[in-house]
Amino acid sequence: MTDIVDELKWRGVIALSTDEDALRKALADGPVTFYCGFDPTAASLHVGHLVQVLTMRRLQQAGLRPLALVGGATGQIGDPRPTAERTLNDPETVANWVTRLRAQIEPFLSFEGENAAVMVNNLDWTAGMSAIEFLRDIGKHFRVNKMLTKDSVARRLQSEEGISYTEFSYQLLQGMDFLELYRRHGCTLQQGGSDQWGNLTAGLDLIHKLEPHANVHALATPLMTKADGTKFGKTEGGAIWLDPEMTTPYAFYQFWLNADDRDISTYMRILSFKSRAELEELEKQTEERPQARAAQRALAEELTTLVHGAEQTAAVIAASKALFGQGELTDLDDRTLAAALSEVPHIQVDRLGPVVDLFAEVGLVASKSAARRTVKEGGAYVNNVKVASEDAVPAKEELLHGRWLVLRRGKKNLAAVEVTGG
Repeated sequence: MTDIVDELKWRGVIALSTDEDALRKALADGPVTFYCGFDPTAASLHVGHLVQVLTMRRLQQAGLRPLALVGGATGQIGDPRPTAERTLNDPETVANWVTRLRAQIEPFLSFEGENAAVMVNNLDWTAGMSAIEFLRDIGKHFRVNKMLTKDSVARRLQSEEGISYTEFSYQLLQGMDFLELYRRHGCTLQQGGSDQWGNLTAGLDLIHKLEPHANVHALATPLMTKADGTKFGKTEGGAIWLDPEMTTPYAFYQFWLNADDRDISTYMRILSFKSRAELEELEKQTEERPQARAAQRALAEELTTLVHGAEQTAAVIAASKALFGQGELTDLDDRTLAAALSEVPHIQVDRLGPVVDLFAEVGLVASKSAARRTVKEGGAYVNNVKVASEDAVPAKEELLHGRWLVLRRGKKNLAAVEVTGG
């Protein structure tokens, strides 16, 4: 199991750790139980959570035993954000989100064998605890001056809004989680993002005070960023969610396919399960022929398969090819086609009109005269069929699934028209 530390370091997965030598010794001495926590502050995980989920998977494959904590208690509070107080969700909503997040995490882990994963919920050990018990048994061991040094707390204290006692106390809850998991499951390693380092070490400190002979560790993964300065996992349409109802598999696939060449090596090493040799070959291809986007395609296919399954991935890839004339649009099911076309410029019309009007209205060209010129030059396509006449009007029978037209100018400029009239 000690090899996993070298593997994680090569992949850039370790941003911070408490004592690497001590962790290596613990791994060499026998099976290690570790945990990672996820707060249900939304109805779905997003791609940023994949760093933690896939690191858990990687650690389990190396022989460690994972505890996946979905926080029914901490989810009702929320880790302090650097900018503003969170809106508290009612317990029923949080409970529903706990169920949804558990269902998203479970497929990535194995629940069989000697190091079978266990799902846990911190509401189990907080729900019955009184305020007096919490303050005496847990709060007594935390020092306010140290809690104030946490970055998000310090930034909030300097803001006009300040920070509530509720969010300030989040550190105590997460620290108690590690203590409880140590006592209940023999958990000696906590994994999380580097932005959680203060919370991770709070748990270590609490265990050291109450269980002085415990040998416990913390490991933090780096925060993923984009080379262009925008936040990882965000697009113009918002967050990229793992729930297919919130982000379609097509949009999920396209997110990775459109990754910046400057970012793709980092993404692959942290998120892919391909071997070092395979990753280095893809990095080489990106350097030599970036236009082929070999690394992006490989990662998009791998992650879409992991999150949405092989069948959905195959449908998404078929749609990607068909939109650009490399497959049959008529082979795509309605749901996949609609998802794909929602990612390109599109308009709704009551009835079909001339092709040149549609090209201009959807924004593929600047004007109707430009549309006529595109047709004349042989660069206008409707459903991958070249438009032969400037006066062409699509027939109702050409509508895909009775409502869609795929318009294309040249090889790469796509748009869609949805006919809503009868």
